[in-house]
Amino acid sequence: MAVRTLAFALTLVAAASPVAASRPMIPAPPGTPTTRYCMRIEAQTGTRIEQVECWTREDWADQGVDVDRDWAENGVGVED
Repeated sequence: MAVRTLAFALTLVAAASPVAASRPMIPAPPGTPTTRYCMRIEAQTGTRIEQVECWTREDWADQGVDVDRDWAENGVGVED
């Protein structure tokens, strides 16, 4: 029981640490409705090869991705 409590407390401390909070929130560059935003996506099962997909904001939104929120971590480039 004490180990679980300690593990839980350490998880809370790590989540509230300045390092976790310092991840930059860089929004995606502005563009037109036809601008394609290239972002890294999770590798398919059975491979470690990184995949990059380039879609419009609307296409990303259809997949449940907020380009502005995820850009800092997964953004690669923009195609006009």
